[in-house]
Amino acid sequence: MSLHADTASDGPDDPSQGGAVPRLSLRGIAKSFDTNVVLSGIALDVYEGEVVALLGENGAGKSTLSSIIAGLFPPSAGTMAWEGQPYAPTRPGDASEAGVGLIHQEMRLLPDLSIAENVFVGRLLMKGGRIDRETMNLRAAEQLHRLGLNVPPTTLVRTLRVAAQQQVEIAKALTLKARLLILDEPTAALGGEETDRLFTQIDQLRKQGVSFIYISHRLEEIARIADRIVVLRDGRLVATHASAQVPVNVLLENMVGRNLDRIFPKIEPPTGKEVLRVDGLTGANGAFRDVSFSVRAGEIFGIAGIVGAGRTELIRSIAGADPLTSGSVFIEGKPVQLKSPGDAIKAGVVLVPEDRKAQGVLLEHSVAANLALGNFDRLAPDGWLMPAKVASFATSAIKRLGVKGQANQTMRFLSGGNQQKAIIARWISRSPKVFMLDEPTRGIDMGARAAIYETIVGLAREGMAVVVVSSDLEEVIGLSHQVLVLARGVQQGTLKHGDATNVAIMELATR
Repeated sequence: MSLHADTASDGPDDPSQGGAVPRLSLRGIAKSFDTNVVLSGIALDVYEGEVVALLGENGAGKSTLSSIIAGLFPPSAGTMAWEGQPYAPTRPGDASEAGVGLIHQEMRLLPDLSIAENVFVGRLLMKGGRIDRETMNLRAAEQLHRLGLNVPPTTLVRTLRVAAQQQVEIAKALTLKARLLILDEPTAALGGEETDRLFTQIDQLRKQGVSFIYISHRLEEIARIADRIVVLRDGRLVATHASAQVPVNVLLENMVGRNLDRIFPKIEPPTGKEVLRVDGLTGANGAFRDVSFSVRAGEIFGIAGIVGAGRTELIRSIAGADPLTSGSVFIEGKPVQLKSPGDAIKAGVVLVPEDRKAQGVLLEHSVAANLALGNFDRLAPDGWLMPAKVASFATSAIKRLGVKGQANQTMRFLSGGNQQKAIIARWISRSPKVFMLDEPTRGIDMGARAAIYETIVGLAREGMAVVVVSSDLEEVIGLSHQVLVLARGVQQGTLKHGDATNVAIMELATR
């Protein structure tokens, strides 16, 4: 197929399908929440056995469109058809019965239930009037094994790491036997091996006629898995591509409406003294062993490795969130005992966690309240927290980081990129010595990602020692002065900026 990008129209968006009847057809779909127009005039066809990539910045309308198709809420205008018949689900159950499954970007698992119970929640298997746990466990284990997650299906979900929880979400969707699966950022928490297993499953299902709408900010994935690409911007379908082999710069221009020549800012050589040094760190849970490195003022130090390498556990220990069995941490040459996050914060060490929504923010509270967290010692030294002082502090922090939101706005309604900026704003106001970020752009679109990169480089320019953990190799390579590579909890080597390539990192990560 030849590449093309066209303004959306009311006709079928894939002429190459000839006279075939689409499995799903949308015409003139619009959605407004009060006076806020989220979608306008969307026309989209999805055919049997194809993967349609749905791209766009945060706030472009991707999740809203997915929710309409999945029956979470109705459109304000427009019509849908399913295999040639009118389709208007009023609840998720209607969509499931028709054969539509949705994996949400935000995981919606029940933490106190087992993996198998989560996989079959709402449709528990019965035998002789009782829940058939044996069959549920067997079927859940089968899907988990296909995805490379070898964990007993009786395991409680709350004990799983983020990547494993995402795999449970995927296993849940695969057991639906749906004919259309909507995958909203399915690989956001997955490493390369887990992603490859997922793609193998998608390939097998598409050969069986299952269709997919695939939403991802990892543009390198799109060429691997998609048949076609459609792009949303500001609630409108602005471009279609009849092939997934589209240059990244073209897709970025489609998404943001402007040219993004350089995603990664220029990093300056660090000139400051050593700020952070760790010697022989070993985690109490055995996730990492005998790790040593140092970071200077103005330096961005990357940590890479496949999922399960111990990256997150390492920086959580440095941040006082997880215990250490042995080893020492030094800040500006002085040994420190970081037995809790409070100890770390007092020592000038802060962490932006990988699970932004579960560990970084309180979604139902205001932006101001979220920014006040971790700053009560400064905002209320006498024990009294004054709303006006909190609002003023938040307004200043929002302005400094360019957060698109208001101090009194509920955090849930900020985009992922702006939520991440708000977490960074919370800590940057303390002028920390060591700023650590775990998966800083997970689930964030490319336009907002560029802004986060500018912010990270800005932290280094202000003289902080910055540590970045990322599953995205391009990200860790583009940002870091040095990259430490872990494999199964063991330090395999450290690569300088010019030597850190995808191949060099993966050679170490797979030892």
